[in-house]
Amino acid sequence: MLYLVGLGLSDETDITVKGLEIVKKASRVYLEAYTSILLVDQSVLENYYGRSIVVADREMVESNSEEILRDADKEDVAFLVVGDPFGATTHTDLVLRARELSIPVQTVPNASIMSGIGATGLQLYNFGQTVSMVFFLDNWRPASFYDRIKENRSIGLHTLVLLDIKVKEQSLENMARGRKIYEPPRYMTVGQCAQQMLEIEEEKKEGVYGPDSLAIGAARVGGRNEKFVAGTLKQLCDADEALGPPLHSLVLLGKRAHELERDYAREFAVDKETWDTIWAKDYGQQ
Repeated sequence: MLYLVGLGLSDETDITVKGLEIVKKASRVYLEAYTSILLVDQSVLENYYGRSIVVADREMVESNSEEILRDADKEDVAFLVVGDPFGATTHTDLVLRARELSIPVQTVPNASIMSGIGATGLQLYNFGQTVSMVFFLDNWRPASFYDRIKENRSIGLHTLVLLDIKVKEQSLENMARGRKIYEPPRYMTVGQCAQQMLEIEEEKKEGVYGPDSLAIGAARVGGRNEKFVAGTLKQLCDADEALGPPLHSLVLLGKRAHELERDYAREFAVDKETWDTIWAKDYGQQ
């Protein structure tokens, strides 16, 4: 059996009882380590699980999946995924390859950012399409997220924005020369995301959102020291110090937000007076 085991959002204790039992009995245990990270090191997981763990980077999962699936038709293999295996990032490719080899697959779900973001006080039913924001380069500024946000906001729904992480990435030069040299990890912040969003709005000028659009920055959701900061996009450009270390996410508020959402998120506001004023003018409209 190939088991896809969700680890939850924060640390070694977030694994479910069912997931932990599988990890303890599996012949091999892999940790997917490129779409997200836990807030603790691999060694902490190994000590808690009582098992050695093989870190599965993007190259292994996408190009060397046969190693992960080796003998999984005769023994149990556990593939650990931060959050939920089919949450923000799916692993359907690995499941399809297992099916081709007649390897049975079982999923052990867990909390993901898709559900954990409810800690902002926003109702999950009021969220539209989730989008991703990547680091802009001088010659590469992808803006496909913009139209998705536009669709969400046209019917008053919130938008969860997942922020880019760069783990075990090569520079273009090292990649071209075939050198296995990797750049230091980078994690996008709410401030960087808000700034990039405002830059794209300035280019497109379609009025989908602007400096005074209300948003909530979230950091380390599900962790012991999770943090939320609410305010305008302009205010969130300067919220990184308040939010602290990664991982960060951002939510753009939809205009048919409920007054209960307003009152709950107000506690996180940078400036409660500004929050109240903009909400009264632009939000809570059915």
